[in-house]
Amino acid sequence: MTQYDTVVKRCQDIFLKKTLDYGTAWRILRPSSLTDQLFIKAKRIRSIDEKATQMVEDSIEGDFIGLVNYAYMALIQLELNGEKELEIPFQQVEILFKKQVDVVRNLMIAKNHDYGEAWRDMRISSITDLILMKILRIRQIEDNKGKTLISEGLDANYADIANYAIFALILLSEQN
Repeated sequence: MTQYDTVVKRCQDIFLKKTLDYGTAWRILRPSSLTDQLFIKAKRIRSIDEKATQMVEDSIEGDFIGLVNYAYMALIQLELNGEKELEIPFQQVEILFKKQVDVVRNLMIAKNHDYGEAWRDMRISSITDLILMKILRIRQIEDNKGKTLISEGLDANYADIANYAIFALILLSEQN
């Protein structure tokens, strides 16, 4: 749990500092735009892994942090469904972010109980692929106007992406 909480705290610190720098400009993004931002980050990670080289020096770790924070943004956007206010006071953003952290963390605890922390034995490349699969599922749900027959909704998929990216960050820290 300590590793998980440390990674989340790092992501949260970056998110909140960027909020102080930029405000909540991300509120202009529709859910599909946030999904595409997640896609871009995950595709970059996979591309660099497959090519075993990169030309832009942004770190893979930074991309996984971006995945965590974009997933939290998407969850916040879903919670604020229909609210048009673009600029949210910092204190409210902090509360909304922490609320989603708790939701995603509780999901991780439940799944770790059932799966026995299987993610610890996974390759980072497999985690990346699972994130990409979740993103493609989200795109399909978005294309279906949010309707599913028996599948989890957008929120569950965004939460899974956040957790997978946190797991990847933990595994990356153990490699260093």
